Amino acid sequence: MTDESAPEPPAGPPVRVSLRAELGAAHDPDFTMVLPPGWERREVTEDEKHRMTQAMRSRLMGVHRPDLYARMRVLMDDAFAQLAAVSAVAVFLPSGESALALPASLTAGILRPQPGRGLDELVREAVARDGATPLLGDKRFMRAERESSRSLDGESATVTTVVYLTPIPGSGRRRALQLTLVIVRPPDAPPDDPPMVQMRMLFDLCVSTLTWMPAGS
Repeated sequence: MTDESAPEPPAGPPVRVSLRAELGAAHDPDFTMVLPPGWERREVTEDEKHRMTQAMRSRLMGVHRPDLYARMRVLMDDAFAQLAAVSAVAVFLPSGESALALPASLTAGILRPQPGRGLDELVREAVARDGATPLLGDKRFMRAERESSRSLDGESATVTTVVYLTPIPGSGRRRALQLTLVIVRPPDAPPDDPPMVQMRMLFDLCVSTLTWMPAGS
């Protein structure tokens, strides 16, 4: 086992996300969450994805990192495709030259159980199937992690997907905010590789800062 030194707590101001504006539901509250340095929320549209891809390409090619650009482009395409298939709220990615560049993406969506099913049932299934546990011991958030192998631009890669789930206040446990983290690493990099451990801890800390705001505030 390698040294698992934890990163410093995420820096920067909380980013406010308007669920009401995205969902058209006046009773759903907003939330704030601290993001990694230089990361920000983006709208989930094709135009926005194109702007983000071009900006990311210019930035990473300028620092001679075509490898990181290739990974991030695939992550972005995958994130927008997933968001299009669910009740998407936002995507969080690095922006600007000073942003912390990581082979990762974070997306937010609204989870609505099928009729006749509740969030508690989904949580029980996640515990049994994926080993979901409270995030850093906080039972307001459930965290599940899984790994898969994929081919990215013709090269093999290991993809770690972490799903965070928390009920939306005032929904009667009929809706939940689902945050999905995707991290890509080379197939020969172990899951306890220090950079990988630090990235997971960084995003765990970020999600743990999520705070709901009163409706109408």
